Formats: sequence, C-alpha cells, structure tokens
Amino acid sequence: MRFDLTDLRLFLNVQETGSITAGARRTHMTLASASERIRGMEETLGVPLLLREHRGVLATPAGRTLAHHARLVLAQMDRMRGELDHYGQGLRGHVRVLCNTTALSEYLPAVLGDFLKDHPRVSVDLEERLSYEIADALRAGTCDIGVLADSTDLHGLHVRRFRHDPLALVVPPDHPLAGRQTALLADVADEEFVGLVEGSALQEHIAHHARRGGKVLSYRVRLRSFDAVCRLVGQGVGIAIMPRVAAVRHGRAAGVRRVALVDDWAVRDLVLCVRGELPAYAQQLVAYALRDAPRARGRAEPVPGADRG
Repeated sequence: MRFDLTDLRLFLNVQETGSITAGARRTHMTLASASERIRGMEETLGVPLLLREHRGVLATPAGRTLAHHARLVLAQMDRMRGELDHYGQGLRGHVRVLCNTTALSEYLPAVLGDFLKDHPRVSVDLEERLSYEIADALRAGTCDIGVLADSTDLHGLHVRRFRHDPLALVVPPDHPLAGRQTALLADVADEEFVGLVEGSALQEHIAHHARRGGKVLSYRVRLRSFDAVCRLVGQGVGIAIMPRVAAVRHGRAAGVRRVALVDDWAVRDLVLCVRGELPAYAQQLVAYALRDAPRARGRAEPVPGADRG
C-alpha cells in the first residue's frame, strides 16, 4: 500500500467537504486528477472508500478509518515542519480556527491582526460555527483551535479561559425595562426582536434556549452586524440580545439601554480549546490569543505548548 501525503490530504478534503469536486478544489487539483487518485486508492485497498450519491459522497467504514489515520499523519507532518522551520527562515504554516459569533466579531480580529503582522509566513482559516459544532470538530481533528462558549460539552479537550462574554438585553430608551438592571429571557420572549442573519451561531444559541423554555422568538428584521442591530433597536424597531461587549461598543451612539441578562446560559465565558499538541506556529497563535485572557476559574486547564515562545 503506497499512499503519499497528497493522496491523504485529498481524501481528507473530500471527506470533510462531502464532494470530490470541492475536495479537489481545496487540494488545488483538477477534478479528473482527484477522481483518478481516489479510484487508485480504492483499487490498491480492494475496498470502496466513498459512497457516490447524487448530492455528493459519504465515507464508507474503510474511508472513515483512512480519514482518521490521514489526520494523524498530516498533523504530525505539520508539527514536524513547524518545529523545523525554527531552524530556517522562521515559522511557516496554516492554522484552522473555528469560533462563535462573538469571538469572530469582537475579539479575534485584533488578535489575528497582531499575530499575522508578526508572522508573515503563517495563514489562518477562520470560520464561524455553533459552539457544540466547534467542540465536535476539535475532537474529530478537523480544526486546530476553537473559541467557543464554556456552556458546551468540553470533554476530551484542553481548555483555557479566553474572554468573559455575558449576554445583554438591548432595548429602546422608552422601553418598560429600560430602567431595570437585570432581566430574564422569559420577561421579553413574547416581544418583537431585531437579530443577526439566519444561521448566525449566536442566534442559534439564543433560539435553542428560547425553545427549551417553550418559546419561539419573533424577529422583525435580521441584520449582519451588531452595530446595525443596535441602530434599529434605538429607532424603536424591536429589542435585541447580544454580547455585552458589543452592546457597550455600539449602544451609546445608537441611544439604546443595556440590561443584564441573568439566565444561566447567558452568563458565560468564551474559552479557547485544542485537542492535543499543536505545531509550533499554532502554539504561537494560542499564546497571542491568551495574552489578555482573564484568570482561569476552575474549569480551564493548560493548552499544550501555549506558553512556549
């Protein structure tokens, strides 16, 4: 059995995207070449690795086993390259980061700006996901670093506190709750909301907890930024739930009032998680991310290699 690293990376990309076409594109390969390589792998093993369906492909049991070992081999190669680059012209590599809405909009841009400026040979693939999806991706080895809410099941992951991230209720200045210090979602669940666009990780998080309380929130409009949400709340269009840090940053100009949301799920922290040892360049990104982190409180544990360099 002779599979090279390109074979392994191609198959992993196909398995992750669910498409030979998308996997080939991600591997910078033509569709014909990718299809030929996968057929060659199947012929070598004597078993099918993919189930071809109308909407894409699914890995067979043999394919899932191959993907598992491909992740281990490629991760080891990335670690080797990262450590050896110390002896050459500096760090070089690619880091895959998944994060929730607040981390993407409020915290990670500044972290990545500093890191990428200081490490010109490293690139970062940043994608927004729901917190439980991030944890699953870390355990599956499909991303390197995750930034997610600490209310998620973090079993099997190395965890460090990243930022405090409580949610707040934002209301117009003449709203009945404008003079309150605290509120519960149940107090406002029947009102009209302004929110982020469909599919936003934060909106899914809020909707999930509303459903647990037997409510479905009604949205008058969905927008792409916290700034736009605050402005429409200030104009009396509806109320909103957003991270306190975003409400503080955008709320004054919009003329809104901020009320602390005290449901258990809304009083949360963001944590930075990895599954195991990272390449040296990814360890450097973790170190940058944790420079302004609050002190850990009980649940966090050191990220392997995060204090190096």
